[in-house]
Amino acid sequence: MNTFRLVRLLRTLSSEIYLVWHGDRRIGQIDLHFADSAIQANLFLESPLAPEQRKDLLRQLDEDVVSSYLPSFDREQFIVTIFVGEEVDSFNYPEASDPLNEN
Repeated sequence: MNTFRLVRLLRTLSSEIYLVWHGDRRIGQIDLHFADSAIQANLFLESPLAPEQRKDLLRQLDEDVVSSYLPSFDREQFIVTIFVGEEVDSFNYPEASDPLNEN
C-alpha cells in the first residue's frame, strides 16, 4: 500500500519534478535527473520524516517512478540527497505586474 502520493509537475527528456503528498498535506518535492545508468534525486521535505517513513517514500519513488525509467538491475546508481526546510516564496518571471520588468 502506498502511503504517499506523487504528483508530477514537470517532465523533460532527462528530468522530472514531483510534489509529495501525505494525505491532504503537501510534505515535499522531488527533483529527479536521469543520466544513462545513473539517477540523481533531490528530496526537499517541508518537515522531517521519521527514518522509516523516508525509507518508505524512497521505496515508493523507486517502484512507482524510477524503475519505470531504469530498473534497478540496469542502473549503476540511484543517489538521493534529502533536504529539510520550508518554502519561502515562489516566483514566475516574466509577469506583467513584475516590478523588475520596466518595459
